[in-house]
Amino acid sequence: MSDLLILPMLFHILWVAMLYVLLTVMRAPKIWGIGARADGTNPFATLEPRVSANLSNQFEWPVLFYAICTLLIARPELYQSSHLWFAWLFVFGRIIHSVVQIFTTNIRLRGLIFTINFVAVMCMWFVLGLSALN
Repeated sequence: MSDLLILPMLFHILWVAMLYVLLTVMRAPKIWGIGARADGTNPFATLEPRVSANLSNQFEWPVLFYAICTLLIARPELYQSSHLWFAWLFVFGRIIHSVVQIFTTNIRLRGLIFTINFVAVMCMWFVLGLSALN
């Protein structure tokens, strides 16, 4: 059953790929002139740095998510069904975090959503720790 963790991992990878596409589209006016305003400016100038920052965020805390998922897939005897629930909570939280970071400037909301992601991964590690003790 631990193989089911591959699905949230793949979903997150697809999300990151979509963010790369979005960033490419938002940089196109500046880099290639495609979609630039008549005066040559980039219509996405305010959103592009936010997408870029969010993309960088996808390679920070998620490292610990991928580490535990990989460990659980390699050692299925340590897997608990709650791991899958926490994994999906993490992935959906990452998507919500992206939306908030890209389209708002609400730092408090973004912090709250990050806390959900943080707690989901920490719970995965906590459950693993409990499983390892048994």
